[in-house]
Amino acid sequence: MKKILTLICLFLLAATSCYAESINKAILTSGINKSAIAISVRDTRTGKIVYQLNEKKPMIPASTLKSVTLAASLYELGKDYELTTALYKNTNNDLILKLGADPLLKYSDLKTLLQSAKGKNVISPKNFIIDDSIIDKVEWGEGWQWTDELNPYMPKFSAYNLDQNILTINIEPTTEGAPADIKLSVFYPITFMNFVITGTPQTEISITRNTSIAPNIYNITGTINKRVQKKLPVLNPELYFRLRLEDAIRSEKIDYYGNFIPGKLQNNNTYLIDKITTDISKIVDEIMLNSNNTASESLFKIAGAHYSNTTGTTKNAIQMFYSHCQKLKVNTEDIKIVDASGVSKNNLVTADFMTSFLTAQYNADKSYKNIFATAGNGTLENRMLYFGKHINAKTGTLSNVSTITGFITTLSGKTLAFDIMINDAKSKPSEKKMLEEYILRAINTNY
Repeated sequence: MKKILTLICLFLLAATSCYAESINKAILTSGINKSAIAISVRDTRTGKIVYQLNEKKPMIPASTLKSVTLAASLYELGKDYELTTALYKNTNNDLILKLGADPLLKYSDLKTLLQSAKGKNVISPKNFIIDDSIIDKVEWGEGWQWTDELNPYMPKFSAYNLDQNILTINIEPTTEGAPADIKLSVFYPITFMNFVITGTPQTEISITRNTSIAPNIYNITGTINKRVQKKLPVLNPELYFRLRLEDAIRSEKIDYYGNFIPGKLQNNNTYLIDKITTDISKIVDEIMLNSNNTASESLFKIAGAHYSNTTGTTKNAIQMFYSHCQKLKVNTEDIKIVDASGVSKNNLVTADFMTSFLTAQYNADKSYKNIFATAGNGTLENRMLYFGKHINAKTGTLSNVSTITGFITTLSGKTLAFDIMINDAKSKPSEKKMLEEYILRAINTNY
């Protein structure tokens, strides 16, 4: 019996040594300093550590943070939650638009609501009231960098989310040597300084803005010989929303030319005209497959509102998150989070925390694994193809930062939670991502 136990121990030791050696070799040959890498791999069935490196070192998680903040939001709101934008009428003949901070709301949805009002003969409202109380008016996260203000992946977010808070700029060539034609797809009060020339060869279009001189003037430079479309974040989402609401009112020929009045929906003497709903599952896909920052931050604040029974803020959403960790019995002493999306470099987590959370959440709800992207989908569209459906992961990227977290099913059939964070300024993004894949291959093959 002792010989059998000894053989089993030797076999397990050899297996452990095999994948550990493979990981250590991958790190060594990558040229990335070990001190810039944090790794934790945990068996979801037993909770035991499979491999770890700098697992207690606080690191910047980037967008992998979405995988844990979203889990807390889903727990708070429930999987059947719907984000609702609703239009009401009261006995004073006022229209009241109750905003739901829906990050997927579109201009066509506003038209639908106004069409319903017209269909119910509400064509001359006395007042038009907007209730935006669901979340606060803080439109960017703590520590978000001003240099990203023109980044279409980091638009401002609020109760006035519409058309993903993005403007589309169409740049058309004219005649050789002449300025190109620049137009917005919809009206919005900004000015372009047009330095784009029609000609060859085509060069990269650059959009800049000097906020200290003229915040609403954009300089556009480059050379084009075919149509180019660029995206810009809306700097004033509330203004954009009101302009599109006016467009919808005019389009449906509703007789209202007054101001939009801030106010709160009263339960008495009001009735619902129509509502636009978005299932939370669509928001989950936007967050986990497309890494949509607006969706992540908006849903987090909505969950914070639900948790605190007041207007949603990042502060009460973070309280909700820590409360959820406490329910899972996950230690949060070594972490700090300041937003939901991982955009801020003020966020710090440990690899040990991440796999502890993933393991606890997975054991509380096995379907949790399914919200992560599989190879060939979402942000893994061109990554991790080697693993097929044996990996469920969320990636993260910031300047000098590459991260990946999630679940991997090994060739032996075990489900492991993993977290890899590389915070290194000297290596290329491609080198960081290649190391992540080699580490996961070593675990998948040898554990």
